[in-house]
Amino acid sequence: MSLPEHHVRRPWTPAVVGLAVAVLLMAAAVLIPRLTGWRVHVIAFPPLHAHWDPRVGPGTLPAVALAVLGVVFAHRVAARARWAVLVPGAYAVTLAWFAALALVDGSHGIGHVLDTPYEYMDTARAVAGHPFAQTLHGFIPRIVGGPGKWPVHIAGHPPGALLFYVVLVRLGFTTGLAAGWMTLLVAATTPVAVLLTLRTLGADSAARRAAPFLVLGPAAVWSAVSADAVFAACGAWAACLLARSATSRRGGAAAAWGVAAGLLFGYSVMLSYGLPLLGVLAVGVLVAARSWRPLVWGLLGAVAVVGAFALWGFAWWEAYPVLRERYYNGVAHKRPFGYWVWGDLAAFAFSAGPVIGPAVAQTLVRARALVRGHGWIHAYRRLPRAAVVPVVLALAGAAMVFLADVSGMSKAEVERIWLPFAPWVLVGTALLSPRWRWAGLVVQVLTALLVQHTLDTGW
Repeated sequence: MSLPEHHVRRPWTPAVVGLAVAVLLMAAAVLIPRLTGWRVHVIAFPPLHAHWDPRVGPGTLPAVALAVLGVVFAHRVAARARWAVLVPGAYAVTLAWFAALALVDGSHGIGHVLDTPYEYMDTARAVAGHPFAQTLHGFIPRIVGGPGKWPVHIAGHPPGALLFYVVLVRLGFTTGLAAGWMTLLVAATTPVAVLLTLRTLGADSAARRAAPFLVLGPAAVWSAVSADAVFAACGAWAACLLARSATSRRGGAAAAWGVAAGLLFGYSVMLSYGLPLLGVLAVGVLVAARSWRPLVWGLLGAVAVVGAFALWGFAWWEAYPVLRERYYNGVAHKRPFGYWVWGDLAAFAFSAGPVIGPAVAQTLVRARALVRGHGWIHAYRRLPRAAVVPVVLALAGAAMVFLADVSGMSKAEVERIWLPFAPWVLVGTALLSPRWRWAGLVVQVLTALLVQHTLDTGW
């Protein structure tokens, strides 16, 4: 069932407004601190944690070639390819796009970041020879200070993030370069998980329309070697498994998929203090699937993971207040909320890409049309899932960003911290008109190329 014509007339209007808001927000966030002297405490290029560094490198030509080929062919291939081709193809192109942008800085672009003192690999190598439970028992006191104080990123995250890199070290990936490639390989699975989630929920056509934006975009600049991109993959696969549980017709299979989803959602909570917000996404998946059967199974799986970490010595609910104290006694009190409450949204627009403006605007308009045309109950029960799923998931993505923003626990660096939310907001691109999708992809790849070749983002 399609919406009445008067509900989809002039689709360019919200898209124009959304793009204008995104671009103006990005420009204001860059220019206002520079013109007014407002000290917002990032390196040199607010709202991004970056500084000006124009350059080209080994990855430049491959990145430009992928961008051109993507603009010319991505929409057509995504619309026509068989799923058996589309899914692995999406992974391959994502992998190539991530690698090409990172390799603008040569192998340094992949191998350097994780070996820096504030990142994971030094500590992972140091603790890899000991039982991880031993590390967990002393984890919380080392968040704030004292002897053996954790490096910045380890202190700022639950120990699941460190555990990921400890496992890599134990598997033999002991260098920053090796761990960087493994991070990239895992991170590149995120678009696949989102596409499969949409297809499982009955929104095949929406998945195809959104696919180019999930694969090609500026988020790749921060995804290639960022642990936050691994977090994004974990959350995306959790949603995918939950969708499989919600749509399974067999009770045993539904329970198994639900528990598996809960385990990944629970582990996501152990990766970042901000990822309990993935609960919003979980609710969105269940709403879109029109099934609440997996809720109990998912909760059991999530509680099992969080409880296991607590038994090993790390209680999330005890660690979070300690982390909050460290954060507000540290850099947070230097970063004015009056700037970052909207500067964060600008940074997110750089990372997820300016097309999130049109995508969010069109999602809100479509949601309003669904409700006004059919009412909440009828829209939920009667409309084809293909009409509802992309709206619900995009709204869930936007809601996670909004809640993270107003929490005050994310001031700067959200271009990487909010990577787990970005693909779900980008699902809203499936609601744009064909002309806007083509123009939007051009904007996305140009933003990615400009950011990577003009700014040193530290990633």
